[in-house]
Amino acid sequence: MSSPASEHSAPSAARDSAFLKACRREPVPHTPVWFMRQAGRSLPEYRKVREGIAMLDSCMMPELVTEITLQPVRRHGVDAAIYFSDIVVPLKAIGVDLDIKPGIGPVVARPIRSRADLAQLRALGPEDVPYVTEAVRMLVAELGATPLIGFAGAPFTLASYLVEGGPSKNHEHTKALMYGDPELWAELLDRLAVITSAFLKVQIEAGASAVQLFDSWVGALKPADYRRFVMPHSAKVFDAVAGYGVPRIHFGVGTGELLGLLGEAGADVVGADWRVPLDEAARRVGPGKAIQGNLDPAVLFAPEAAVRAQTDEVLEAARGLEGHVFNLGHGVMPDTDPTVLTRLVEYVHERTAR
Repeated sequence: MSSPASEHSAPSAARDSAFLKACRREPVPHTPVWFMRQAGRSLPEYRKVREGIAMLDSCMMPELVTEITLQPVRRHGVDAAIYFSDIVVPLKAIGVDLDIKPGIGPVVARPIRSRADLAQLRALGPEDVPYVTEAVRMLVAELGATPLIGFAGAPFTLASYLVEGGPSKNHEHTKALMYGDPELWAELLDRLAVITSAFLKVQIEAGASAVQLFDSWVGALKPADYRRFVMPHSAKVFDAVAGYGVPRIHFGVGTGELLGLLGEAGADVVGADWRVPLDEAARRVGPGKAIQGNLDPAVLFAPEAAVRAQTDEVLEAARGLEGHVFNLGHGVMPDTDPTVLTRLVEYVHERTAR
């Protein structure tokens, strides 16, 4: 799909939004704010509409996806919406036998441990995810000037779920395969890069204004291993969507040592978790990239004065940056009081109004 960038760049209404300007490192009227996992369990209205509907089923219902994605925009006044889905949706769509178990996460029936197991991973086409195209189009029509961020899981994180068979603290099977059979590992990640690229393209072509690649578990790796075993495949994803001209965001947890490499993989915006101050994160990433982050999500449980003091620290560290998108250093926790998030958006907007 070699469409000209202008054809698929952000819908014109959203193009001048503070969020997209910050991603492009242009002057902004205020620092834009959005939160990872802003749609979801912290909102009572989310729990109400999801009642009795399994997670993966909910991701395949365009009207429901639209409603859930819009909820935090209505409630908090955030500067961007993020498409409501799950990183395993493209895997489910191509027939991988998996389910999201409440309280556990994605569980894979037949973990990938051998070359024969790769047969589970075929290419993904738009016809596999018609509900994504429909939901994104509905959202763009509803959102108007508010940009929609498309998203996908990065090849390493998807591989770790597929190899472990579910969530893992130590990623022992993943690392055993990576070190023990580098050829099979490369083939696995290459297939996942193709699937992920296709999933992002569907969202961009339906109207998403930016995309975020979540490499949730890649912080488990040392830099040399990231560069050798992971970066070529993440780079393949970023290259695949480069022609569309939409900002590409890259984020992983515990990736302080990898920040420069996350940018090098091809991101326009690098997300930092709360462990590294933003000025230091920007130094590690290097010039020419915007930075996203990075309030500790646990801070939101502290009294308001403490939340504001910690927010001020983040904004102070970001003061000299070319482009800053305010976010948490990871997702909103399920027990977070939504009112705290609404007040935080207002506070950041007030403090940074130019």
